[in-house]
Amino acid sequence: MKTHRTILFLLIAASLSVAGCNSRTEKSEGTVLLTAQSTTTPVVVSVSSTTPGVFQIPSFAIHSIIKDPVGISSELQTIEMRSFTVTYRRRDTGTRVPAPIVRGLSGNVSPGGTLFVDNLPFLTLDQLLSQPLKDLAQFGRDTETGTAVIVLDVTFQFFGRTISGDDIASEPTTFTIDVTP
Repeated sequence: MKTHRTILFLLIAASLSVAGCNSRTEKSEGTVLLTAQSTTTPVVVSVSSTTPGVFQIPSFAIHSIIKDPVGISSELQTIEMRSFTVTYRRRDTGTRVPAPIVRGLSGNVSPGGTLFVDNLPFLTLDQLLSQPLKDLAQFGRDTETGTAVIVLDVTFQFFGRTISGDDIASEPTTFTIDVTP
């Protein structure tokens, strides 16, 4: 019986020492936040504009915020940007929305630093050539609602990973646009 207790004690001690090592190497987990804001956002977009194709946000500022500003920061908290998504939600009575955009994004945000990214698309040909925006271009109205304006919430979200290996996602950033023929 004593042998069983000794073996059990050794197993518990070994598992605690392994868990202790793991927690020491992951001190940066959850130590930074990612936020994003655009400098300007459009209010009205026409699907039949003179330069059809891609509608872009002129500039986004992506900020890394250290959760404990009086604590010690490290280069291991640098965020390597990976991607961003753009999703849509109808603000009117319609239910059809454009397909989301998922794109890669490169750049690094140092702890407490800012990365400026220019000309991120919020509507591409994929969205313009599918419902409901295709109806506006072809018929001058949304065939689902009968209106000549589609009101959309456009939401950006950014994703990265710290050098220490922690996945980081920004809070969603949303603006509203009126899409016209």
